[in-house]
Amino acid sequence: MSKQIPYFLWDYDLSDEQVRAILHGQDEVEKAWLVGRILTHAKFDDVWKYLTIKDIVSIFPKLQLPKKIKHDWGRALDIWGYHVHTA
Repeated sequence: MSKQIPYFLWDYDLSDEQVRAILHGQDEVEKAWLVGRILTHAKFDDVWKYLTIKDIVSIFPKLQLPKKIKHDWGRALDIWGYHVHTA
């Protein structure tokens, strides 16, 4: 039985189950890394298979994203009524 690696983690050996465990776990550093990876590399529709708006908003200030991606997600959240710090 082979484990399914989400396409946005092409260079890591993490199964879908492990991804979900990290996203629901207590390690904020791992979680911020993974949320950033999803927001940067997953297709928009797939983002919502792993994250909720609440998930994104709560960790957004801690994300180390490329400037344009952080700006674009910050703008989207702002339009949707969630004001986050994008600096």
